[in-house]
Amino acid sequence: MINNSNYSIQSVLGGYDNNFCYVLTCYASGIQVIIDPSVEFSSIKPFLKRAPAAILITHSHHDHIKYIDEYVINNPEIFIFGHPESSDKFLYSNFKIINDNEIIKIGDLKIKSIHTPGHYFDSICYFLSPVIFTGDTLFVGRTGRVISSGSDIEDLYLSIYNKILKLPDHLRVYPGHHYGEKKSITLKDNIKISSLLQAVNFKDFSKRMTDYEESRKSNLL
Repeated sequence: MINNSNYSIQSVLGGYDNNFCYVLTCYASGIQVIIDPSVEFSSIKPFLKRAPAAILITHSHHDHIKYIDEYVINNPEIFIFGHPESSDKFLYSNFKIINDNEIIKIGDLKIKSIHTPGHYFDSICYFLSPVIFTGDTLFVGRTGRVISSGSDIEDLYLSIYNKILKLPDHLRVYPGHHYGEKKSITLKDNIKISSLLQAVNFKDFSKRMTDYEESRKSNLL
């Protein structure tokens, strides 16, 4: 568990593919927030002091929302925040659209949404200084991939280089999967270890992504 001045972060690992689900707890109010219902509700229940107030969706790929029905059944009043274009996937009366650069105030927590399409069209990162929850947009050691319908490599480049990497480099990244050597990392250190975060322009980024995918294929042979 990570403790900051006014909130704590509990990361829970599980789900379909080493997914992270995060439980944020506001110290002042006691209010709790879930980021991605990607693990069974029973896995996070030990860390809940009360009914959580909200679920923040980083994107609507199945592995990140797999257990959302469990969360809603156990917490009927919970609010669900997600991208405007994915509202048809969340047929709950408490679904709330969150726009780019909108701030959600829950308890004393002020969480800023940053729309970061690329890995998926409805990807959102959640910024709560000094941390950022990046879903599948950015992992420890690399960016997300762009191999599925709804992905776009140019969008990913713009999201990474024009949005995330413009943020203070001391921010700590909390990704959607445990794919790296550690669970989280600062932006500064992530740039140092990831060639995908060192591109000089989009053409260079595209080549690095191609090389990365070729390397994955080679390792599977």
